[in-house]
Amino acid sequence: MLQTWWELFWGFFVANILGYGGGPASIPLMQEEVVNHYQWMTTEQFGDVLAIGNALPGPIATKIAAFVGYQVAGWFGAFIASFATIVPSAAALILLLRLLNKHRTSPKVKGMTLLVQPVIAVLMILLTWEFGQVSTDSIGIWQTLIIAGISLWVMTKTKLHPAILIVIAFAYGALVLSHTM
Repeated sequence: MLQTWWELFWGFFVANILGYGGGPASIPLMQEEVVNHYQWMTTEQFGDVLAIGNALPGPIATKIAAFVGYQVAGWFGAFIASFATIVPSAAALILLLRLLNKHRTSPKVKGMTLLVQPVIAVLMILLTWEFGQVSTDSIGIWQTLIIAGISLWVMTKTKLHPAILIVIAFAYGALVLSHTM
């Protein structure tokens, strides 16, 4: 069990220390650790956790960590994974806040932030691509495209909160999959 606790800590610590920018940047890194490296979940299961986590309030990274940690090693696993997710940000905040405040108007700091944004965008595109493949494998390309199109239209034309849209799409996917099994 000690090895599992260490793996939980290390997997989420690495994903979050490298995930500059918070949840959007760390989610693909978490997926790499959870699905590919440690194989605690499948891509489909991770996608479900991500969908549910997005629908709930609060930081997505800690919700994913707590859920995966609980699935792997119970309540203590949830604590370890959550702690490992929070430590990198807290340490950076405590250690670097003064330095960043001192140099926040520096062109180098601004340039560094601008250079990181494309990396985060590419990671999010890759994550979207993988989840799109899982969706097309599960419910087919046409239903996936219809859901994506309707979601895009609803988000751009109405004031419906994205979390509600995620829950609706999640429920629709569960309903469709339950009828095909």
